[in-house]
Amino acid sequence: MWRYELDRRRFLTTSAYSVAAAALPLSYVREIADRTAAARTGQVVGMAEVAAVRDMVRAFSEMDERHGGQHGRSALVQYLHDDVAPLCRGRFRTEEIRRHMLSAASRGVHLLGWKSYDAGQQGLAQRYYLQSYALAVESGVTGHDGFVMRTMAMQGLKLHRPEHCQSLAETGLNRAKGKVDAQTESLFRVVHAHTLAKSGRPRAALAEAKRARALLAGAPGDEVPFWALAWGPPAASVYSRTAKVYETLGDHRTAAEQYGRAAASRPAGTYARIVALDLVAGAEMQLKRGQIEQACVTWGQALDHMDGVRSVRTRKAVISMRRDLARFRARGVRSAAELDERARDFLTGV
Repeated sequence: MWRYELDRRRFLTTSAYSVAAAALPLSYVREIADRTAAARTGQVVGMAEVAAVRDMVRAFSEMDERHGGQHGRSALVQYLHDDVAPLCRGRFRTEEIRRHMLSAASRGVHLLGWKSYDAGQQGLAQRYYLQSYALAVESGVTGHDGFVMRTMAMQGLKLHRPEHCQSLAETGLNRAKGKVDAQTESLFRVVHAHTLAKSGRPRAALAEAKRARALLAGAPGDEVPFWALAWGPPAASVYSRTAKVYETLGDHRTAAEQYGRAAASRPAGTYARIVALDLVAGAEMQLKRGQIEQACVTWGQALDHMDGVRSVRTRKAVISMRRDLARFRARGVRSAAELDERARDFLTGV
């Protein structure tokens, strides 16, 4: 799969570290490279190497959120192929260190799946998620395999293929509940709530969403595991997914409030893409309530965050926005016309 990625894009990077240098000090990048090289020569892998992989994956994640999934994708493939895979095959000081390394590798492959998802390559994304799941299972880290199942349920919901989403979300939740911190459990529960809503069980969905928010509020200081931070602060993810529950159930007012809350809960500079998409979803809910002026304001805020983001999803969101604005533009609504002009310029420049 990795060879396919690199051959398809006709781009071989001499060093994945050059991409990460924007987020990590050069001296530390050099240290990471030295430790990886040492592991290849047969030296024992310790927690320092695990920390290095986590730092690199975190850097790639931040770039992904700030600039979109099409940025740095080949470099991530190269890093996983050249550095992480050999580390996973290395000799470890303890079994616990081996588990943490496999878990870190799973998070890296999960990110690659997310990048494929953001590029609209859903089949490839699913394959990477399955590989991430296999690594998480092999790691034996409690809850990590369930978290990947949660991601696969989210993908199915997004693609309007809910056949197995509820069982995926429920199984993932069962593997984690009572065994992980409260904030992490809230991430599982809110996706389960969304699958319940999609399955036509509104009361169960609302009850589960309420439990997710209660967990979030009850233990805000919990330390969240590395693998559960794939989309940044848990609170923002819970608010965003709660919004989808209410949207599914037809409560557009509450959905708009929750999307706005999600956008406000993320550092905008780091999470530009997902903040933009939450704002777009919030604007769509406002439009459904007939609030065209407010929707245009919210859409305008979303466009502010999209500058410099290379993402198929953001592009599709802007195209959809223009379709929604068409009838208002035809009626001479000034805010709609001005926003459409901004959107047209954005699409031309992407």
